[in-house]
Amino acid sequence: MIREIIRDEGFLALASEDATVLDKQVAKDLAETLHHHEASCIGMAANMIGVRKKIICIMVDGLPLTMLNPRIIAKKDPYQASEGCLSLKGMRNVMRYRWIRVVFQDLRMRKHERELEGREAQAVQHECDHLDGIVI
Repeated sequence: MIREIIRDEGFLALASEDATVLDKQVAKDLAETLHHHEASCIGMAANMIGVRKKIICIMVDGLPLTMLNPRIIAKKDPYQASEGCLSLKGMRNVMRYRWIRVVFQDLRMRKHERELEGREAQAVQHECDHLDGIVI
């Protein structure tokens, strides 16, 4: 189900809680909502659709990659980026890393580890900030 995008900065500033197997529908809704907005964004976090759970979804090679409880465990090659957000107006400057390693769980709660770089790495960093209540 495509959900409404939350623009309330007070809500977005609240940290998210760990996702569980009971959050599968939220994850599916997030992926569907991202697909709907794919022309204007590469990633979304669950709080952007009104659910404070640690779930993100990013587009990788044209396909959605959903991550439950993502955690960046390594990063390198910092740079200054300018980012927009579907939930917020305008652009903001932020420090990002060109390469990251992230651990996460899939919809079956199986653990995965993945290395990302470039645009996908930046998207994961942005969405993980959302999960921590950091308003970019």
